[in-house]
Amino acid sequence: MAKLTREDALLYHSQGKPGKIEVVPTKPYSSQRDLSLAYSPGVAEPCLEIEKDPNAAYEYTSKGNLVAVISNGTAVLGLGDIGAVAGKPVMEGKGLLFKIFAGIDVFDIEVNEKDPEKFIQVVKAISPTFGGINLEDIKAPECFEIEERLKAELDIPIMHDDQHGTAIISAAGLINSLELVNKKIEDVKIVVNGAGAAANSCTKLYMMLGAKLENIVMVDSKGVINKQRTDLNDRKKPFATDRTITTLAEAVKDSDVFVGLSIAGVLSSDMVKSMNINPIVFALANPNPEISYEDAMAAREDIIFATGRSDHPNQINNVLGFPYIFRGALDVRAKSINEEMKLAAVLAIAELTKQPVPDVVNAAYNLKRLSFGRDYIIPKPLDPRLLTIVAPAVAKAAIESGVARITITDWDAYNDKLRAMMGHDNKMLRRFYDTARSNPKRVVFSESNHINMLKAAEAALAEGICFPVLLGNEEKIGNIAAENHIDLTGIEIVNLRHDREEERRIKFAHKLAEKRSRDGMTFDEAYERMYERNYFGMMMVELGYADALITGVYTKYVDTIRAAKEVIGIRDGLKHIGAMHIMNTKKGTFFLADTLFNRHPTTETLIDVAKLTYNTVKFFNHEPVMAMLSYSNFGSDKEGSPASVHQVVSNLHTNYPEMIVDGEMQVTFALNKELRDAKFPFSKLAGKNVNTLIFPNLSSANTAYKMLIEMGLAETIGPIQMGLNKPIHILDVESSVRDIVNMTAIAVLDAMVQEQIEWNNKLQEI
Repeated sequence: MAKLTREDALLYHSQGKPGKIEVVPTKPYSSQRDLSLAYSPGVAEPCLEIEKDPNAAYEYTSKGNLVAVISNGTAVLGLGDIGAVAGKPVMEGKGLLFKIFAGIDVFDIEVNEKDPEKFIQVVKAISPTFGGINLEDIKAPECFEIEERLKAELDIPIMHDDQHGTAIISAAGLINSLELVNKKIEDVKIVVNGAGAAANSCTKLYMMLGAKLENIVMVDSKGVINKQRTDLNDRKKPFATDRTITTLAEAVKDSDVFVGLSIAGVLSSDMVKSMNINPIVFALANPNPEISYEDAMAAREDIIFATGRSDHPNQINNVLGFPYIFRGALDVRAKSINEEMKLAAVLAIAELTKQPVPDVVNAAYNLKRLSFGRDYIIPKPLDPRLLTIVAPAVAKAAIESGVARITITDWDAYNDKLRAMMGHDNKMLRRFYDTARSNPKRVVFSESNHINMLKAAEAALAEGICFPVLLGNEEKIGNIAAENHIDLTGIEIVNLRHDREEERRIKFAHKLAEKRSRDGMTFDEAYERMYERNYFGMMMVELGYADALITGVYTKYVDTIRAAKEVIGIRDGLKHIGAMHIMNTKKGTFFLADTLFNRHPTTETLIDVAKLTYNTVKFFNHEPVMAMLSYSNFGSDKEGSPASVHQVVSNLHTNYPEMIVDGEMQVTFALNKELRDAKFPFSKLAGKNVNTLIFPNLSSANTAYKMLIEMGLAETIGPIQMGLNKPIHILDVESSVRDIVNMTAIAVLDAMVQEQIEWNNKLQEI
């Protein structure tokens, strides 16, 4: 990840609308009638219903999806007691994580009160507003009393994440680690370095999973917590050991597990070497662990090692837990978050690690096939499956343990609801960026005289997602950059018309002429094309001088596609290419095709587009449910495009029975499951929510996605090229800087996939 500067952080929080979260109306408010319903006199009716039954607040207000993130600022991150208002950026950030990972709304509340009793009374007084409370950054030991009292005196889910989040995630990692080394939790010797809130909660949860108290040694800043010490408070006394040891080194010797919740550098290589065979070391101090990754791995070949950092395997990160735990608790209107629910989260997270990892997650790690093992004991924080695995597990545990106010019976429908609520969020795009950062590629920006291209190249380099290569005249590009305050430091510029590029022009021309010789292309014709940006840039990709190319902000796409077909070529087994847009809407994520290339597609073209779209949607970790669109339904019109689409569907049903696809149908029936099932119960889509729309021609597809964008009904990613042999991505004319950077991330992802395909092909040849 690119280094963050102080200026970057301050600008991020201040630019545009200050802060990171806002309140957005969820009901119409455009007419006087709307306002009368929203406030007076209409608001009186739900007030009276809630007066009769307080639980009706879940039906008529936002209470059921609203969590308070509450702090007094006494233990903010690694900053300590900085005060309530100074901690507000952190609380807003926590609110943002709740929203983007689990669709939960948040009010962040900073209480300027350090006295535990007064703080408790403040929280109790405002609690009717919320469906749940996340306590945050409150110092120990006050945090213990505050949480215990509030849990006992309120009937909504309450969790101090600093305690329980780390406990839940590390417990899942511990379960899996012990399984890998064939050890039982009741037998292993565990050292917990640190005696604060997180250490206390971790130790208790490990004991719930079967760890024996006599096998646990806890260490604080003064040494081993043993029964000979006279300075122990009531929170430490239960963990005092009978052993006559005083130092961390003595505690670690012959132990099986080390869990660090303390400070950097306290665990030495020699201490790690003194542990039992197959040691498990969780060094969770942030930002620098108790022992560095390098030192730990050098100390023992048989070690399983985890940290809180994202730049090493096995990141123990609270974001794997709290959004989904609260999601499950809220969805059954739980009265609390109890031990059964925490254990359910632990087991769900642990089990998810053992399931096959989606390609889009694998791609984030240099296309290695991630699988359960020493370097993968816990899911990655951006794994899209966490929401639909952890939240239902927590909800079920709440129901079974008797703290749920409502019972879920249709779990498939609940999973559909979970997926749908994330539709308007850019979670998928965040995964693309994370993937690209892990293995950045050389990306050619062919139209580098365009200011948006230059700004996008600057941003992509700063994001760490690629190494940009600009095609064009250095002086002209430099002047545009200087006039617009664009920093091109570290960005390569290739002047394809310069004399020093003559050798490459000749080489590229020979290769292109050889490739297109049966199409009548001569060397002279190919050489002339090497003075054109797209041809030269695509040859860079074709011959390995670059990995991907971005173009299209002012070139006609028909000219660009002609160049791509001549230089790169279409994948074997296909005669056509396609383009897809991903649309994130409030009703979910939808995939639209073909939105760019095929003006008047034949039956054969639509079959290729459907096949390409099916595979592309699966790669993005969605199960394609495809509707072939038209202006008629299931053969009601026997002529024109409906007849053509009807023929396409018949072909797909016969030759690709694994595809969930049907049509032709009007968009109303495609998107309205109940209406479709009632009218056309025979459909292959019966009971399913369509997420992929294949349009009968370019005009309808292009119009549909642009209308959604301009009306503010969707955010878009695309166009995503489908069908070329290498990553050539063609933008919409006048794409924004953000659009270009987004497509750059996808181009890098595409290049990573292509790299893996080529590597697999070489292995097969060997």
